[in-house]
Amino acid sequence: MSSDRYQKSKQLFERAQQSLAGGVSSNVRKFDKPFPLYFEHGKGAHLYDADGNRYVDYVLGRGPLILGHTHPEVIEATCQQLWKGQVYAAQHTLEVELAERIVSVIPSAERVRFGISGSEAVHGALRLARAYTGRNVVVKFEGHYHGWLDNILYSLSPDPGQAGDADAPKGLQESPGQFPAEESHVAVLPWNNLKVLEEYLSAHANEIAAVITEPIMGNTGVILPKPSYLEGMRQLCTKYGIVLIFDEVITGFRVSLSGAQGLFGIQPDLSIFGKAIANGLPMSCLAGRADLFALIADSKVGHGGTYNSLPPAIAAAVATMRVLERGGGAVYRQLEASGSAVMKGIQDRAAALQVPVIVQGDPAFFYVAFPNHPGEITDYRSSLNANNELYARFVTAMADRGVRLIPRGNWFNSAAHDSQDVADTLVAVEGALAEVAVPHYQVVSR
Repeated sequence: MSSDRYQKSKQLFERAQQSLAGGVSSNVRKFDKPFPLYFEHGKGAHLYDADGNRYVDYVLGRGPLILGHTHPEVIEATCQQLWKGQVYAAQHTLEVELAERIVSVIPSAERVRFGISGSEAVHGALRLARAYTGRNVVVKFEGHYHGWLDNILYSLSPDPGQAGDADAPKGLQESPGQFPAEESHVAVLPWNNLKVLEEYLSAHANEIAAVITEPIMGNTGVILPKPSYLEGMRQLCTKYGIVLIFDEVITGFRVSLSGAQGLFGIQPDLSIFGKAIANGLPMSCLAGRADLFALIADSKVGHGGTYNSLPPAIAAAVATMRVLERGGGAVYRQLEASGSAVMKGIQDRAAALQVPVIVQGDPAFFYVAFPNHPGEITDYRSSLNANNELYARFVTAMADRGVRLIPRGNWFNSAAHDSQDVADTLVAVEGALAEVAVPHYQVVSR
């Protein structure tokens, strides 16, 4: 590729490092490949960078843009609201409409509260669960991400040598400045292992306020739950009076209109939604049982925020839901068609080139990895089989060919991706595989 393909982005990144810490506003962006690029605008399934390069975009803001960039109905609704007002610090009609829409489509949602970020909604869910049960401990799982706040950011990417036994891992801080997991009353378990969960809950039930889980392990490997795993988790939490929390920040309104809980037929006690709910505007939603929310409604449990139910974001969410509900699931049929075509296309081209590849997840968001050795990815420890260095080179090769990807392996799909985008993507996949993966595995096989 031409050496000046990213010239303006390189200049901007060098400039940014003189004022922005690390040159970025979120640490994960530091690891973008080939390096943190600068973008000027997006439309539909495409992004355009500062150098004028066009990309078929599978980053999609890391999940929010289920309808694609600058969807006209969402933009129109947002702009109309901006001319009416930015923030009221009071109630408005659209927040009632959005609440009613969410309650009507999310199986477990009897009451909701709105916020700005998924991290703060998780914080609210944990506070509510502890207040309701009178217990302190929260169980989370290795490889699951529930926001960057101190009280839950544990064992997202732990070193197995430090975490210890896979069936009884030690909870590890993800950042200096955090308290140890035990001081935050967080216990960490392996995911997709019902036997271990049952044994732990049985032994510690009187201490546990909540179990929090991604219903699809979206932040590590896009791993689907094993058959009966979520059902078993639900039964155990009911048995021991533990609040079950689904973190649907990624899966909500993406894998189905009713989220992963609707897809799998499992009702948690509390759910957290974000990302796709407003197609790119910042907002989150805490939803769940009316009896838990009575503690908030009666002001026994604190919940607030200047920007909660921010009118432009709520307007975007209402517009997004109207599109998602239209045509009896037309958006989801499009996601199914284009996502399945890309997933199968990657597998077929890798097989033709004799490159081992893992492609798994849901057509709306899936995972691609190059394994170091044969084997399934079913939890965090098995996800370490992925060759991240090789995949990073593949991501760079795809960017050079006009396809933008997340370095950790997640691909987000949108309703704007059409058959031409699929075709362009698979041409790029074939070229990138031939450039970086074929030579690697030829060396390995010798």
